[in-house]
Amino acid sequence: MNGSTLRVLVAEDEPFNLRRLSRLLREAGCEVVAELEDGPAVLDWLSRGEPVDALFLDIQMPGLTGLDVTADLPRPVPVVFVTAYAEHAVRAFEQAATDYLLKPVTAERLAATLQRLRALPGGGTGRPAGPFRFPVRAGEGLVLVDLARTTHFLFEDGAVWAFAGERLRTTWKTLAEAEAALGNRVVRGHRHLLIRPEAVSGVRAGDSGRLLVRLAGGAELEVSRGAAPALRARLGLP
Repeated sequence: MNGSTLRVLVAEDEPFNLRRLSRLLREAGCEVVAELEDGPAVLDWLSRGEPVDALFLDIQMPGLTGLDVTADLPRPVPVVFVTAYAEHAVRAFEQAATDYLLKPVTAERLAATLQRLRALPGGGTGRPAGPFRFPVRAGEGLVLVDLARTTHFLFEDGAVWAFAGERLRTTWKTLAEAEAALGNRVVRGHRHLLIRPEAVSGVRAGDSGRLLVRLAGGAELEVSRGAAPALRARLGLP
């Protein structure tokens, strides 16, 4: 992404909604690189390797739904789901979507989504885009947790766990999935650990170039030698 003009693909099977969303995106300063009407067309377009910064996908499309498309993406691209049904929002977050929009999309809500896209790594601002929630499992359902409550994420026992005053099982199956969804809101601590920098309350030197990081709430975690420089830079430390 280049920080101002985002190149976006729009997929929507209802022509009126397709034209309207494309118009709103152009008015917001985006370049609409493709307007498509079904899921298979999206995958075909992406397979050509043409540059695109984000996908705006209707969840309900013929052939393949927007959720199906994200499961088969040939390359990683931020996804924004568009839906008429609020109950699809949780599934959107479960698929590691960057955001979701409810129809009818408004210019104000779209502006917040574009800000979030531009705040992703390489998106121009290099800063997180305000409040962010992610799904965790609760009984047979899901609840959304504010990232601001969370200190870190750990991959253990075949799952990604969030620590937000308690240990919560997220819907992400790998730390790479969590990292893709959270973007620069987190930094690597080691291959099984992601840390929210704003939750760091102190650091001290560990053995062999490692760091010992104290988090809000008192937990102390070890950061690997390889990950330490990026964390130091993010915290503004020498």
